[in-house]
Amino acid sequence: MNLAKISANGQITVPREIRKLLDLKEGDKILFMKRENGEIIIGNAALYAIQEAQKAFEGVAEALGNPSEDEIQSWVDEVRYGRSEKA
Repeated sequence: MNLAKISANGQITVPREIRKLLDLKEGDKILFMKRENGEIIIGNAALYAIQEAQKAFEGVAEALGNPSEDEIQSWVDEVRYGRSEKA
């Protein structure tokens, strides 16, 4: 168990062991989530965002017929530049 004290400004210092476990570095953002049972959990916001994005895209490649990197780049270029080939 690790404890942290709240400062007068509402700030806390995340214990070193927890920073290592969450792979937190200076400037990283921490995500606080409340579970249904009232428990609060913390996580590395960047890692959580990546995990959520991976979940959202799960199965998309298969649904699109497993496109090649070139096909995907062409789609990205079309959305970005309004054309299917790079300038």
